[in-house]
Amino acid sequence: MKTKKRFLPWKYALPALALIGVIVVFPILYTGYISLTNMNMYHWNDYHLIGFENFQRALTKVDSGFLSALITTIIWTVLNMLIQVALAYFLALGLNAQGLRLARVYKTLLMFPWAMPAYVSILLWRVGMFNTEFGFLNKLLTAMGLERVNFLSRNIPAFLSCMLLNLWMAMPFMIMMMDSALRSVDRSYYESAKLDGAGFWTQNWYVTIPAIKPVLAPAVIMTAFTTFKQFDIVYLLTMQRGSLSGATLQTVITYAHQNAFVSNNYGLSSAVSIIIFLFIIVFSIFTNKGVEET
Repeated sequence: MKTKKRFLPWKYALPALALIGVIVVFPILYTGYISLTNMNMYHWNDYHLIGFENFQRALTKVDSGFLSALITTIIWTVLNMLIQVALAYFLALGLNAQGLRLARVYKTLLMFPWAMPAYVSILLWRVGMFNTEFGFLNKLLTAMGLERVNFLSRNIPAFLSCMLLNLWMAMPFMIMMMDSALRSVDRSYYESAKLDGAGFWTQNWYVTIPAIKPVLAPAVIMTAFTTFKQFDIVYLLTMQRGSLSGATLQTVITYAHQNAFVSNNYGLSSAVSIIIFLFIIVFSIFTNKGVEET
């Protein structure tokens, strides 16, 4: 009887576990297998195991492009998160300022970039903001007597353009989370801090930030993962087939996509995918420890 009760939870969980195995576990294992082969456009049916050559090529050969893509991705993630968290924090503080009229209207309007489909937003920005002839930014430059700029033709301007668009699309979510966290802070803490002579910056550093950290940490971590895996912005702005911009900007996700669907080198693309997967697993372990300590 005790044995039946012991296995009863597994019996109920078996359908869900089977579904997870088919949808999640099997693709990961199959990708790991392909990463150990030479499967590419020249070896569709006669591919064979080559060990860790794909991993060695990705991690040790500078000209493979993976290391530069990884560095670009890390810089992309760090800059986006630093700017996003800082701006969202101060904007949320402004939206929670006492006496601010129409605060709910402002918060609703801020949700539009986040609620709009990403594909639509990206293409609108590419044509409406960054276009050399008709884009708003170039019209503004010409109105000021300056020369037009092709924002997406070179790597650094393209990187900054992609980052600006990513901030515009992702900022509302972070502001919403900051706003919710700020409203949960007891106002009596600020009153006590004012009685002790604490100014604006002191109150934020010693009262607000420690109070909202446990609430905000999961949202920041989730956004960091999303930013690290960002694909659509970089691809649609600079790499979309039929409308290449001229920039050679690559992140690890676009690098894996290019090797899989442009170069048809599925072995190398799978190896890169496994490296990214392991990188995210290690990062999640450290971040989870940090959240538990807050």
